[in-house]
Amino acid sequence: MPETKRPTVARKTKSARSAAKPVSKPPRSPQNGNGAKARAAEARGKYVYCIIGSSEQLRFGPLGIGSEPADVHTINYRDIAAVVSDTPIEVHDPTRENVLAHERVNETVMRKHTVIPMSFGTVFKTREDIVELLRSAYDAFHDVLVKMEDKLEFGLKVLWDRDVMVREIERQDEDVSKLKQEISVQKGSTYFARMQYGRLVDAALQAHSEKYVAEIFEALRDVAVASRANKPIGDKMIMNAAFLVARDKETAFDQRVKEIGARFDKLTFKYTGPWPPYNFVNIRLKLERAKEK
Repeated sequence: MPETKRPTVARKTKSARSAAKPVSKPPRSPQNGNGAKARAAEARGKYVYCIIGSSEQLRFGPLGIGSEPADVHTINYRDIAAVVSDTPIEVHDPTRENVLAHERVNETVMRKHTVIPMSFGTVFKTREDIVELLRSAYDAFHDVLVKMEDKLEFGLKVLWDRDVMVREIERQDEDVSKLKQEISVQKGSTYFARMQYGRLVDAALQAHSEKYVAEIFEALRDVAVASRANKPIGDKMIMNAAFLVARDKETAFDQRVKEIGARFDKLTFKYTGPWPPYNFVNIRLKLERAKEK
């Protein structure tokens, strides 16, 4: 039975395709020395975690980024809002602690709200800058929030043991089996025979991989709203996919993944989520902090 994993705590981060991130660097003081550094540390901005639909000002508690978790709240414009916390205006290093704080806020907010996740490290100088962001991109944000309402993302990675699969191919494929036998008894050079053997095995592995992936996508199609195939990582991974699932289909999707895991017992399944819909939001914004006056 393959291992089907669905972590509920710390997970690896994903970079959102939709992530909107300011492009300018924090303002620099022309002065040097401890005084300039102290003034930079005292400058406070707004760290933005995500965008949600809400006409009410909301507070989510001390969950935010920082050595002492910052209070997380909303800045509203009409019926949408940015989920933010106060933060020094500085470049936030993607340390494990900082990344987990960023994820913790998004995961908390998404329990009751549809979210558009922002990139890690998105900081604005003032509240007014964020209101301007919401105003200028209102139509795009509103459209995505409507389309993503009550939908969650799940990740599914599928891996295999290549050596195990090669041995299975050698048992099942007559041409591969015959060629391997010839190589084992051949007294002269086996270079060309080994080249042919390698080509046959690679082709068979590719065919098996494509067959497995197609069958898994097909099995999950009726319990997912949409799916996306990402590039596999490393030699062992044959599938790296994201699935958009309606909240009321979450249990059905879970069960289907378990059934697939039992069916393909030679594969290992790594199942994560729920996530904000990182892979299914295509807003691309160029944001700039307010210029230093």
